[in-house]
Amino acid sequence: MGQDTTKPTIYSGTFERSMDAKNRVAIPSAWLAGEGEEFFVTPHSTEAYLTVMPPEEFQRMEQQIKSLAVPADVKAKMSRLFFGKSRQVSTDKQGRVLLPDDHCLEKGLKGEVVFIGTGSRFEIWSKANREEATVSEAEICRRMAEEIGL
Repeated sequence: MGQDTTKPTIYSGTFERSMDAKNRVAIPSAWLAGEGEEFFVTPHSTEAYLTVMPPEEFQRMEQQIKSLAVPADVKAKMSRLFFGKSRQVSTDKQGRVLLPDDHCLEKGLKGEVVFIGTGSRFEIWSKANREEATVSEAEICRRMAEEIGL
């Protein structure tokens, strides 16, 4: 029998998109394998963006929560927070997902948004919030790039 040669998608690059009035937005085509692709969307706990991950990454997060070296009640609270705020979405024929209203409201997403690939997942920012974060992150990024030889 042959081995499965399917490689997980690596989400890289930055893409600007327009979100419509119903909160539908097209995922970059390079990040999609086909119609009806499923993702999990959750608001970041401290920053102004949504984290989007494929089911495999979402399941990996569940395993990480289960393996935390913390008391059971803390794991239960973390699970409640993480899974309670996460929503499953799938792409339509145009490669768009419908983002939850409450997530968009919480993170200020409307109109122009920015997709940023971060490896095994990606982020969706409002364009204004991303521009503001880019300015504040510039020095950190410069120092880290020097440290890793970029």
